[in-house]
Amino acid sequence: MSNQSSCSCTAQPQGFRAAYLDWAQMLSGAALVIFMWCHLLLVSSVLLGQGVMNAIAHFFEATYMAQVGGPILFLIFVFHFILAARKMPFRSREHEAYFEHAKRFKHLDTWLWVVQVVSAVIILVLGSAHVYTVLSNLPITAVRSAARVQNGSWLFLYLVLLPLTELHVGIGFYRIGVKWGFIKRSTRKGFHAKENLLTIGMIAIGVMTLVRFLTITVQ
Repeated sequence: MSNQSSCSCTAQPQGFRAAYLDWAQMLSGAALVIFMWCHLLLVSSVLLGQGVMNAIAHFFEATYMAQVGGPILFLIFVFHFILAARKMPFRSREHEAYFEHAKRFKHLDTWLWVVQVVSAVIILVLGSAHVYTVLSNLPITAVRSAARVQNGSWLFLYLVLLPLTELHVGIGFYRIGVKWGFIKRSTRKGFHAKENLLTIGMIAIGVMTLVRFLTITVQ
């Protein structure tokens, strides 16, 4: 009896701790999803004109939302990655077991998780470089952004970062809904199709924004 009691006492706190960490992962992920979509739309304001983007950037810098919010969002980004890393397969045996499981069950959501894991590692590296470069070279302007994009190495970085980020964000939004019951089994297929359209739309907006930066004259 004493052994059973001690096991139950230790299991409950561990269960609560795992639940809290899952909630923290979900909330930080949801915050990053909203931020990434808003960020893309704000940067794409250059499609309406350089003055529009410059005015929006000036507002965020004048109110110190960029200087303060940028580092905070980066910390949330790292925090979210650390929480998600708890379930990532880092060892070779874990890789083999996971891929064997995915091949055997042929489950789409399982492969979506693989895409999230791979994209997360790449986004962590490339996204960190992007955030550091932007925040260390204020103020943000359309011309400065264009100069960076017109640099061949940065253009390649954004062509990799853009689709991976939107895939990661879109899949994350979908998996949050599935895991926490917002998306039911009966509506999963339809919601997934809509999420794919949203992801394609965001990538298209991002590509048009990059093309616009390539056409801006940089002195």
